[in-house]
Amino acid sequence: MPAVLVTGGAGFIGSHLVDWLLANIPDPVVVLDRLDYAGLEANLEPARHSPRFCFVRGDVADQSLVRQVLAEHQVGAVVHLAALTHVDRSIDAPSQFVAANTLGTARLLEEVLRYWSALPQPQRRRFRFVHMSTDEVYGSLGPQGHFGTEDPLRPNSPYAASKAAADHVVQSFLATYGLPVVLVRACNNYGPRQFPEKLVPLMILRALDEQPLPVYGSGENVREWIHVHDTARGLGAVLSRGEPGRVYHLGSGCERSNLEIVRSVCRLLDRIRPRPNGERYEHLIRFVSDRPGHDFRYALASAQSWQLLHWQPETTLEDGLEQTIRWYLDHPEWVERTRTSYQGQRLGLGPGGQKPSQHAT
Repeated sequence: MPAVLVTGGAGFIGSHLVDWLLANIPDPVVVLDRLDYAGLEANLEPARHSPRFCFVRGDVADQSLVRQVLAEHQVGAVVHLAALTHVDRSIDAPSQFVAANTLGTARLLEEVLRYWSALPQPQRRRFRFVHMSTDEVYGSLGPQGHFGTEDPLRPNSPYAASKAAADHVVQSFLATYGLPVVLVRACNNYGPRQFPEKLVPLMILRALDEQPLPVYGSGENVREWIHVHDTARGLGAVLSRGEPGRVYHLGSGCERSNLEIVRSVCRLLDRIRPRPNGERYEHLIRFVSDRPGHDFRYALASAQSWQLLHWQPETTLEDGLEQTIRWYLDHPEWVERTRTSYQGQRLGLGPGGQKPSQHAT
């Protein structure tokens, strides 16, 4: 039986997708992950109980390894999530993001194309290469409007630029070689097992440690938020219904400013785990200098994708945040594993650690 290959499957979204696949489809699931700072073997613990699961440690840029994995497991679909993802880290090390996200994707595609081209015609028609991208490739929105799937890409951070470049490379493999690729652009994910440098887990863990809660600028930057379980379901829908050449938006329609998200986390923590001194967690909020090139707002036009995929988000923000908080409270061992590579410090000060501009937008 052909397997589904999930690159980056030990990461946040990838591991939830693996769990969903094992629970909902009969095919074998193979994870290829190099286990960098955010790719944790602990994220794959639920999957290891399935006889249909296989883990291979390695890099998507290792073409001989990719060639071996594709042939050995008779892969019938690839979901490509392997990437460096944190904007602040990309500000500190832009070339690393280009190497991993753009060049790594190109090398993976070369091997997938070689493998796909040799398949019998029926398997070639069924094959899919699903590329996970981000709403950040579109750039920044003002207070109104939504990004459409046909809008031009205008990335502003090194991370977004590396993903936009990868998107173009992926699409070129359809136009040039006929490889059946599908692109997915999602909004901001949150949920269990998210690496603590991201906003929601960072605020949860710093609050529990009685540390200041840093909010960039005035906190008015707006993002669209989706629970990772809904994203995993959406990727499953893309695998079964996605058409080659299409771009699908996995948006939620749930927009909140960064400050609103932090305050929501604080209110939930006040109820779930009150502070020892009796004060509210919101008193820990501190406004800090903004991130360089900080996009003001992202929002996706997703109604057409919902209709085409027969999918839409199910988890409300309030329920999702509460579930997420309780997960971090219940998994202190997982949190401790992440502290070996990240202790909650500020990133994104640029190469050499210079102070970000006070006039960043």
